[in-house]
Amino acid sequence: MRGCLGLLFGLCVVTSAQATLDIEITGAGEHQTPISVVRFGGEERIAGQTISSVVSNDLLRTGLFKLIDPAGKAPHEPGEVRYVEWAGVEALVIGSVRALGDGRAEVRFRLLDAVRQTELIALAVTARSDQVRAIGHRIADLVYEKLTGSAGVFSTRIAYVNREGKQFRLVVADSDGYGEQTLLSLNEPIMSPAWSPDGKQIAYVSFERGHATVFVQSLATQKRTVLADFSGSNSAPAWSPDGKQLAIVLTRDGSSQLYLVGADGKDLRRITFSETIDTEPAFSPDGKTLLFTSDRGGKAQIYRVAAEGGYAERLTFEGGNNFSPRFSPDGKSFVYSQFSGGTFYIAVQDFESKQVQILTPGGWEKKPSFAPNGKLILFATESQGRGILATVSSDGRVKQKMVAQRGDIREPIWGPFLKQ
Repeated sequence: MRGCLGLLFGLCVVTSAQATLDIEITGAGEHQTPISVVRFGGEERIAGQTISSVVSNDLLRTGLFKLIDPAGKAPHEPGEVRYVEWAGVEALVIGSVRALGDGRAEVRFRLLDAVRQTELIALAVTARSDQVRAIGHRIADLVYEKLTGSAGVFSTRIAYVNREGKQFRLVVADSDGYGEQTLLSLNEPIMSPAWSPDGKQIAYVSFERGHATVFVQSLATQKRTVLADFSGSNSAPAWSPDGKQLAIVLTRDGSSQLYLVGADGKDLRRITFSETIDTEPAFSPDGKTLLFTSDRGGKAQIYRVAAEGGYAERLTFEGGNNFSPRFSPDGKSFVYSQFSGGTFYIAVQDFESKQVQILTPGGWEKKPSFAPNGKLILFATESQGRGILATVSSDGRVKQKMVAQRGDIREPIWGPFLKQ
């Protein structure tokens, strides 16, 4: 079977760099699959990494796999595998890389069931030779999906704001924080990045005009358009699932309130009418309702309102303050940041049972968002006084911190699945 990875590499940005990260993983899934990833035949190191190391690192970060050292064994084809030598290994990844002479390479990989001694996946892909990380992420996605039944998110992207001194950069990167690429660099604050459902645009708030203004920027063309620049503050953009409109927060009529606006900046409509602060909207997966943060009850809490407006239902009651809600991809729960006892935590609440689960040990933990498969949650935290990226599994078992070499990271958001 032959596939093409060309559609995976459609994102174009202004500048790019290989981020140097210190990645710390703690915890493990309840059941770990023993798997061995053999170094691919003919693979070359690019930026210090090989395809097989990208695959290994992706799988390791989930906490669902126990990586078994090949211990010098190097089969690249099924006929070279002696299964008796792989006792204790349930799955085996092997492959090879062949240069095609035109700046492209052909990558062949196979996923083998080492217990049943059968082939689970056989795939050949072609791509530019410098796309080693993207190829590795895609292979990891296929392996993850085959062995867990859930879609992998290694080929997805994240966005965040990196601050160094007075400079603010809007950044997109691989899901593991590598491959950092700058979309926008300003000496004024940038806030609240939000991915469009198709992953082709990002909405965000910039203070370059002297006040908060909402922009939308194309990743492919770099074209920036103003979505909202009304009197007062314009903030907190959130895309509807169909990409046709955004929820935004405006102070044009007094206090911060929720509005809907078309993706072209037209057809503005107010949907909340409180006398307090309503902010941080987030659409449900079906687009019918919105979560938001409001202090209408005296403290910051999470509420839900229909997209056409109306009665707002309070959802959170535990902890001191609760804010920054995001729906899970299946719409059955939502994640948010809880401030209690002087500490910020990441929490998840089930809509039906109303049960709350605290997922993190506490600290400076804010701005959570689900991975598009619902298995991981990305959020901002601190390490040694500096803002960093972190993830936690949706059951709280596996935690990861990603410390960049430079800058202070804030406002992370996980991007959508990209169509292939």
